[in-house]
Amino acid sequence: MENLDLKNIFWKGKSVFLTGHTGFKGGWLSLWLSSLGAEVHGYSLDPLTEECFFKATDVQSKIASSTIGDINNVRELSGAMIL
Repeated sequence: MENLDLKNIFWKGKSVFLTGHTGFKGGWLSLWLSSLGAEVHGYSLDPLTEECFFKATDVQSKIASSTIGDINNVRELSGAMIL
């Protein structure tokens, strides 16, 4: 159990830039890191469907920031990474 506490402490206050936060795996990772105390900044395309994990769990309200954009747009992506 001590090792688990150390892992939780590691993420507390860390700023994490995560691409794909509107998808299923990215949404889960966003929630998990946020629950460990990380400051999660998500960058992703809009969710593909209206009914999705991202909206059902309200990921956007549980992370520090959520930006909708395409990683192929280097200028926009670079601007989002400067937090």
